[in-house]
Amino acid sequence: MNIVKSMFLLFVVLLATNRIQAQTDLNQALEQAKKENKFVFMNFSGSDWCKSCILLKKTILNTEEFKDFAKNKLVILNLDFPRSKKNKLSKEQVKVNEKLAEKYNNKGHFPTIVLLNKEGKVLGKTGYKKLNPTQYINHIKSFLN
Repeated sequence: MNIVKSMFLLFVVLLATNRIQAQTDLNQALEQAKKENKFVFMNFSGSDWCKSCILLKKTILNTEEFKDFAKNKLVILNLDFPRSKKNKLSKEQVKVNEKLAEKYNNKGHFPTIVLLNKEGKVLGKTGYKKLNPTQYINHIKSFLN
C-alpha cells in the first residue's frame, strides 16, 4: 500500500512541476526574469469573453510544447480583463492591469502579447495567430534574438 501512495505522490509532483506559475505583477516578473535570465511574456487577455484569447490559451499556451519552451525562456505575466462577475479581479489587480494596459496595450487589442527583456525593454508585440505550437514558438523566438 505504501508503494501505491508513493507512486501517486510522485505522479502528482511530476504533474505540478510542468505547470508554469504566472505572475500578475510586472516588477516581480522582471525580478524573476533577471534572476533566471529569461524574457517576460506579457499576456493581455479577456479570458472569459475574447474568442481569440480563449483560442490562444487552448491551442498554444496550454500545450506541453509551449509550457516546455516557456519554462526555460519566459516569465509569464497574465494581465486579464474578465467581464463575468464570477471571474472578477480584486480592485487592486484591476488598477495594476489598467495601468500596464495604458503603457503597453493602449489600443485595447485582445489578446496582445508584449515581449520584454529582463530590463523591461519592449522587444516586440504580437497576438493570436492561427499557428501550431511549434510555429507560434518560432514566432515568439523571432522577437527574442
